[in-house]
Amino acid sequence: MVKVNGHFCNGGLASSLHQLPVLPSYPTNSLEFLRTLQPQAENIVTQSAVALNIIIVGAGLGGLATACALARRGHHVTVYEQANQLGEVGAGIQMPPNSARLLLRWGLGEFLQGKVVEPTSVKFRRWQNGAEIGCTRLFPDHRQKFNAPYYVVHRAHFHDALYRLALKLGAEVEIDAKVREYDPETPSITLANGRIHTADLVVAADGEQTLHSALLMLIIGTGIKSIARKLVVGDDIPPRKTGFAAYRATVDVDKIKADPDIAWIVEHPNINLWIGNGRHAMTYPIASGKSFNMVLSHPQSDNDSTNSLPEILEEMRRHFKGWDERLSRIISLIHTTLKWPLYNLPRISTYLHLSSKLILLGDGAHAMLPYMSQGAAMAIEDGAALAHALHLATSRKEIDKMLRIWDNTRVQRCSQMQEASSINGTLWHFQDGPEQEARDAAMRWEVADEESSDLSQAGSSPNQWSDLLTSTWCFGYDAEQEIQRQVQFSVP
Repeated sequence: MVKVNGHFCNGGLASSLHQLPVLPSYPTNSLEFLRTLQPQAENIVTQSAVALNIIIVGAGLGGLATACALARRGHHVTVYEQANQLGEVGAGIQMPPNSARLLLRWGLGEFLQGKVVEPTSVKFRRWQNGAEIGCTRLFPDHRQKFNAPYYVVHRAHFHDALYRLALKLGAEVEIDAKVREYDPETPSITLANGRIHTADLVVAADGEQTLHSALLMLIIGTGIKSIARKLVVGDDIPPRKTGFAAYRATVDVDKIKADPDIAWIVEHPNINLWIGNGRHAMTYPIASGKSFNMVLSHPQSDNDSTNSLPEILEEMRRHFKGWDERLSRIISLIHTTLKWPLYNLPRISTYLHLSSKLILLGDGAHAMLPYMSQGAAMAIEDGAALAHALHLATSRKEIDKMLRIWDNTRVQRCSQMQEASSINGTLWHFQDGPEQEARDAAMRWEVADEESSDLSQAGSSPNQWSDLLTSTWCFGYDAEQEIQRQVQFSVP
């Protein structure tokens, strides 16, 4: 079984009777088995026919990932970052298969060695007693289903790995370079020091929460700002308060192991998720299992004025008072935390300026609630799709067409992920009552004993990691292949 002209065919013969499309125009997994018959291709990256000079504004996860995607295709890439040092604040971050597949394809694996954890499962737990009410097995299932792992990692380790890969691939990164103004027609950027830099394309990844912007957000309560967004959209669309915030913290694994009542939680590398009325607590190991990451989401009022660390810690414990005693014991081990207000953006109709020379990417285009753990993954997909769209251009005349295909594809994908993230927040935060009981009953097949479980609902679940349709759409998505498919079926 070999591939000829974009089709699988038998015996190397391009027989119309035996040809099958590699990328069908309709949603299907029916041809996935054919990929196992393909010989493993050497890791050879072809250079784009049209090499561009590209400026990326913002050296967050999305900006650096985009730099990697573009530089590996032969584009000249310069990243400008306003902070005077590179880094990420926060703690853990999830790297689901739809982003891990791309990053490993680009060569990030060597920089992640000894840094990532591959969880066995996601376990949903009842808020009151920690009883398991839902479960999705991640390993080895995600590797088998989606041909990629599901990792968790410390944000700082992830950021450093992307930075090192970007440099290896030839991208340049300039720090202490705050952008004061965009000119989308030239296109060019003007820095705060007055310097002007021109390019063929400017990518605004300036809404991401890097070390500088995250600290600014914590101080003045704002984030995901992008000065390019107004230029692209034509209107000032500020980020919206969601009414929620999250405490982010890490706990020393040895302290957890020292308490026999909670040591069980670090015996296996699971993601554990307690869900209850308006709140949830997500935990998982990071840093090769040496640290324990915690994210505690809770309602936040507009007049919240807690600022000092003692006040924040006391408030955090109060929010989860009466929850599973084991969770409370783990929370008691937190001695420092960051409180992140959660913002999102409404769906915007385009990420591409009319000039086709300035684009939005990442949080500045589609900030979303973190409840699908897909915010960074969407920015990484943005960069992957952009690089592949440009790669498919055979001449400069085709650049505009490819960028518009990229724009249409990414607006649809990211808008849907924004919706899925919001829906998860609703599903997780039911108060006890009919909806909560129906939700838990609909997930029961995931945790029931195999011999006695009622599998009549298998494949459908309020747990979007287990729901067959949602998980395939979310984790099985390949941003590069989707651009290939959209170009393949586009009108000439």
